[in-house]
Amino acid sequence: MESYILDWLNLLLRWTHVVTAIAWIGSSFYFVFLDSSLTPPEDEDLKKQGVSGELWAVHGGGFYHPVKFAVKPPQLPKHLHWFYWESYSTWLTGFALFTVSYLWSASTYLIDKSKMDWAPWQAITVAIAFLVVFWVLYDLICRRYGQRKNGDAMVGALVLLLVCIASWLACHWFAGRAAFLLMGAMLATSMSANVAHWIIPGQRKVVAAIKAGEPVDPIHGMRGKQRSVHNTYFTLPVLFAMLSGHYSFTYTHPQNWLVLIAMMFAGAAIRQFFVMRHGYKLGRNGNPLPYAGVGVAVMVAMMLWLAPESAKTTPATAADTVTASVGGAIGYATLQPILAQRCYLCHGAQVQMKNVRLDSAANVKLHAQNIYQQAVVSKIMPMTNTTGISEAERMVIKQWFETGAKTD
Repeated sequence: MESYILDWLNLLLRWTHVVTAIAWIGSSFYFVFLDSSLTPPEDEDLKKQGVSGELWAVHGGGFYHPVKFAVKPPQLPKHLHWFYWESYSTWLTGFALFTVSYLWSASTYLIDKSKMDWAPWQAITVAIAFLVVFWVLYDLICRRYGQRKNGDAMVGALVLLLVCIASWLACHWFAGRAAFLLMGAMLATSMSANVAHWIIPGQRKVVAAIKAGEPVDPIHGMRGKQRSVHNTYFTLPVLFAMLSGHYSFTYTHPQNWLVLIAMMFAGAAIRQFFVMRHGYKLGRNGNPLPYAGVGVAVMVAMMLWLAPESAKTTPATAADTVTASVGGAIGYATLQPILAQRCYLCHGAQVQMKNVRLDSAANVKLHAQNIYQQAVVSKIMPMTNTTGISEAERMVIKQWFETGAKTD
């Protein structure tokens, strides 16, 4: 029953998390586009009001004319919309989902004993520390170097170094799938912390100063803009880290930390292309295509690097010996000892993870396709290979399925 309840929590939290993330990322992307597309106002009245940029757009059958006041408007409207619950809701649902999916069953999903043989509480503590420590160090870098001349380049280089170190540590301390997700959660936490600790507080100070009739310090807008730009570059790396759990060829690679860094770098480069292209159309930026080219080139390099070797060039393995000795079709009698040793721990009489039980011929027949997909194609199961299944045993499962998946 616990597994069933956790599955429902996982489904509902994941659904809510995706919806709120769409809202947050969508509004973030829109305002980055808006800033890049603004042109100086032509109307003299707008200039007198202090408008620094305007945009004419058409969407959904209507025409829109947003304008931007660089420091403050002449007066505050009665209704002012604040963009922060999109961020907070995304983080809250994301952390709840991370708790249900990984922290609740840390020994199964978070810990890979071949890397670090620690107790669940230790793994949970270190995982949460990743979220906190990265934010503290990132924030310190921004405080120290963000306002200096050429500070953006220094901040970018140091944050990249910090991400590389964190990726190496995560992939050497945790199960590969969990490590990738943890890196996404780490960056997403910093994104939401930027909103909570810099962007919104700065905006509140500006609004308070306007209401009090006091001069507005432009530093709040500058800092908020800087953190907002950082957030937009984090977005695609975060999305890759979150989606990678469905593609085991990324996180199961021996050098998975390099795969993670390369793909996140590619995402940031492609995001730079989209940030620059709107200004390029207005003659304000250089050609953004090289950034897209770099991102695509890195992804192509990863595709070539991670490609499985051709069967013609792959040397014989123990698996070949096992399957060759069995010969032809493999029956349930040959398969059952492997399932008993490697699968019954989580899918037997005592425990049925994901409501799957494999300790009978009838159930094995019912779940034959899933057994093949999870144990042979994606190699996700056993989770973190807790039971130590060998490549030879995976090949037996493969031959069993491909020769008819017989259970009689």
